[in-house]
Amino acid sequence: MKIEVLGTGCSKCAQLEAVVKEAVAKSGKFAQIEKVEDITKIMEYQVISTPGLVIDGNVVSTGKLLSVDEVAQLIKEHSTTN
Repeated sequence: MKIEVLGTGCSKCAQLEAVVKEAVAKSGKFAQIEKVEDITKIMEYQVISTPGLVIDGNVVSTGKLLSVDEVAQLIKEHSTTN
């Protein structure tokens, strides 16, 4: 599973990265976590409002800071569909 946190360095983007790391640890699943700060790459996902969250190439959230439980739920939902 590959999880990307999209953001140009704002505080909410950094917070979401920390939340994602905690949610992955809580889930017990293996995931590659990548912070994407390149605006060109962010625009390739058609994300206008950051932070954005991408799981295995699918944008699952934009423009808000999710909780650990919300991210854990998204990871769980995505891992059951693949």
